[in-house]
Amino acid sequence: MGKDKIAYVCENCGQESPKWIGKCPSCGQWNTFKEIRIANDKGTLAAKSAAASVRSNQTPKNKPVRLHEIAAKDEPRMDLHDEEFNRVLGGGLVPGSIVLLGGEPGIGKSTLTLQTILRLPDTQVLYVSGEESAHQLKMRAERIPHEQSNQVMILCETSLENIFNHIKEVQPELVIIDSIQTISTEEVETSPGSVTQIRECASALLRFAKSSGIPVILIGHINKEGTIAGPKILEHIVDTVIQFEGDQHHMYRILRSIKNRFGSTSELGIYEMQQTGLRQVSNPSELLLTQDHEGLSGIAISSAIEGVRPFLVETQALVSSAAYGTPQRSATGFDQRRLNMLLAVLEKRVGFKLMQKDVFLNIAGGLRVTDMAMDLSVIAAVLSSNVDTPIESGWCMAGEVGLSGEVRPVNRIEQRIAEAEKLGFSHMILPKYNLTGLNCKKFKIELVPVRKVEEALRALFG
Repeated sequence: MGKDKIAYVCENCGQESPKWIGKCPSCGQWNTFKEIRIANDKGTLAAKSAAASVRSNQTPKNKPVRLHEIAAKDEPRMDLHDEEFNRVLGGGLVPGSIVLLGGEPGIGKSTLTLQTILRLPDTQVLYVSGEESAHQLKMRAERIPHEQSNQVMILCETSLENIFNHIKEVQPELVIIDSIQTISTEEVETSPGSVTQIRECASALLRFAKSSGIPVILIGHINKEGTIAGPKILEHIVDTVIQFEGDQHHMYRILRSIKNRFGSTSELGIYEMQQTGLRQVSNPSELLLTQDHEGLSGIAISSAIEGVRPFLVETQALVSSAAYGTPQRSATGFDQRRLNMLLAVLEKRVGFKLMQKDVFLNIAGGLRVTDMAMDLSVIAAVLSSNVDTPIESGWCMAGEVGLSGEVRPVNRIEQRIAEAEKLGFSHMILPKYNLTGLNCKKFKIELVPVRKVEEALRALFG
């Protein structure tokens, strides 16, 4: 009997190597190669050829089908009775799908899943916990207001084989695994949380979900770099990857879709952490604009869109003289490279000298916004702080800024205008091109079209 072979796998990208390497040649990360054992293949060459001939004579179960012959139908969805969670998933949980929910420790992943399944009174749910005891889960459930239900089954187990045995007995309609890093299988002789264990357990759960039609939600940890712990193949295996973000010192929590085979990846769900659990925020604009900033410089309001939801977000900027030789550029919730580009546009096209100034930018509320329409508010907030002149209340804006200083059009302008009007804003700066074909008479808010950054700044500061 031959010995097991040893290989090395990068836990970041899944690259395999016959020997240990300090730096991964595929993803460039250091010290990510972990040792795995591969069972020795005891079959002889004759046995392999015989098995291959048998396989070649078998009739394949699946046959090629022409694309136009395939029936197109919408996937049935399981309603989770949570509008934010349903929106991020694309309308609900698809039967047979496998969802990976990742986030920092203590951010509220277990609380979110527990309060979600407690709202499903007619669904048999099996909650597998590999980290907490049944008593701890009971204490958490008592803090969450819910109707008494006998449909939620709690199982404290880390062995994958035992979990499948209990699934056969319980016959659940939904399975929760908390967390995938604590589950191990007897087929692999490594500790739980290793690259091989996570890969094998996730593959087994994927086969179970696809063959039975029962959806599975996996809860996963993230590492210090902010990515989900374990091999990258874990994110390739699952159908949907959802990131639960937020600062533990703030009350806002953001549910963001990173990968979704059954919906859009640009959707956003917002929650507020309370003593009784997570509260859905149906109108984030009112929550993000609760502060009164009358007379304060460096603050501009922008009408942004994430997914299908428009909301108004507050952009804060601080410009000060550089205390040291090299000026600092810092951005929170906004792409720092894009901030540098906008500062270069301000200096080159508008004529404001910011070379020897520190510039700090912050998107209020702990949000991370990727909408290009934020450009105009970023420039307005930076200039407001630089000249120490506040922007009048009642003004908001939306527009993408190009390298030549022009204000480029943005998408879905009517939704942005309607959101600003609903929250009582009186003036809105928008790209002039967006007025083409727009019926301005149906809006009460005054629209200020601009073609260049100078025109927008002249309208704000005179």
